[in-house]
Amino acid sequence: MNTGRFKALAAATGIAVLATTAMASAASADAIDDIRKRGKLIVGVKADYAPYGFLNSDGKIVGLEPDLAQDVADVLGVSLELVPVVSSNRMQFLEQGKIDLMIATMTDTAERRGVVEIVDPNYYSSGTNILTKGNFAKWEDLKGAPVCGIQGAFYNRKTSEEFGAEIVAFKGTAEALTALQQNRCVAFVYDDSFIVSRLAEADWEGWKMPLPTIDDAPWGLAVAKGQDAFAALMSGMVVKWHLSGRIVELEQKYGLEPTPFAKKMHETFVGVNPKIER
Repeated sequence: MNTGRFKALAAATGIAVLATTAMASAASADAIDDIRKRGKLIVGVKADYAPYGFLNSDGKIVGLEPDLAQDVADVLGVSLELVPVVSSNRMQFLEQGKIDLMIATMTDTAERRGVVEIVDPNYYSSGTNILTKGNFAKWEDLKGAPVCGIQGAFYNRKTSEEFGAEIVAFKGTAEALTALQQNRCVAFVYDDSFIVSRLAEADWEGWKMPLPTIDDAPWGLAVAKGQDAFAALMSGMVVKWHLSGRIVELEQKYGLEPTPFAKKMHETFVGVNPKIER
């Protein structure tokens, strides 16, 4: 999303920040009614993608995105249930009604917007890179090499078709990383945000992210198609997160450097709506 577009969006939806709770209370014939009657919000999140969603030492799913999910549950006045999802099933879980909301590191694409209702504005962004010990200087160096990937990840096709890599796909990041450490692949292609978080861990000392990041793309949270009131509520929530600096705050909480996207969105929304109480 370019600056002009999200300035316009901020101006158009800034008032939703003040009305978020009212929207939740007034909505009818929508998922919000079912959630309130149930007394629980069910959110699909990653459980293998620290620090965005991962299992702590007690086996509980925690992270930046679970914290955002808790914000939504708090606004709705209900409890929160987190359901672990992976790239290959997260949209299906929404379609099948297994979850009410999906906040699961999903890149916003036109194809995915045809399947689920991705909410504007986007809440986060990342690009594509590799984790490796190899001496790769450019993407074309991956030609003919076995590269670990995740089933359903959009960048597998580009890495294969444009750069000639042989993708070895796995269901989740744990399996892909294990295969990488076992030398079944020479690299792991994934979001640069995830790779940066791994490189900060002692287990990945000596590994690197050597290539220029490509395809920087926004992440979208989503609800099921036809859930207009719930989508409007979530649009207001995302605006509020950007306006208040909540995303930047959570990045700092989980040891991440604030991303350019999060900082830019915060500054833009504050600039458009300087008088809205944060």
